[in-house]
Amino acid sequence: MLRHVTFFSVRKYFSDIWRALLTATQGLRITIRHLLRKKVTRQYPERKNEYILPERARNRLYVNMDDCIGCDKCARACPVDCIEIETVKSVPGEDLGITTRNAKKKSLWVTRFDIDMAKCCYCSLCVWPCPTECIVMTEVFEFAEDKRENLIYHFATMDKAEANEHNANWKKWEVEANAMRARQAAERAAGVAAQQQASTPSAQPAVKPPPFAAKPAVKPPPFKARENPKE
Repeated sequence: MLRHVTFFSVRKYFSDIWRALLTATQGLRITIRHLLRKKVTRQYPERKNEYILPERARNRLYVNMDDCIGCDKCARACPVDCIEIETVKSVPGEDLGITTRNAKKKSLWVTRFDIDMAKCCYCSLCVWPCPTECIVMTEVFEFAEDKRENLIYHFATMDKAEANEHNANWKKWEVEANAMRARQAAERAAGVAAQQQASTPSAQPAVKPPPFAAKPAVKPPPFKARENPKE
């Protein structure tokens, strides 16, 4: 009886060991399979050049200010309001150049073009409405900063002094244009008044009609009896 119990216990002992090894092997099946394959792990950031992103990857935004016309369509399409644009109208006679994409003539000075990448949700909705395709999503995926202020990118090419100069020129021209419009409106009003005065006939004294003359009464001839020819 004792020998039977000992043999059964030893058999169960080795059976449990085998079951444990088999279960562990099944759980590590994927790991063991990859141990025999070629390594695919890339050591980041020591080997950054090996990372090739797809063509339509959504990463850091970039704006080509040479093609920007200040239409503000990208800022209105942004769902999180991370784009801020300020523009100043150009004075007649200033040549701002044309865009390189579709040869569109510029008419606005873009004094400010800021993008806060800390707010950006990488939806790419600002890229599609741009008529000159000046704002794009680049392949730059690593732009971490220790301060959030450094994630605000300023794309405007002119400094504050130049922006103030363009703003002052536009305000000066606007004042002169308003004065010219007021003067032209006054001249047109004076011309219309003179034309109306010339077309109105001058007032003449009223001429009284001659007094009414009654026609003389005509008396009928006296009645004369007709003679009877048979008598």
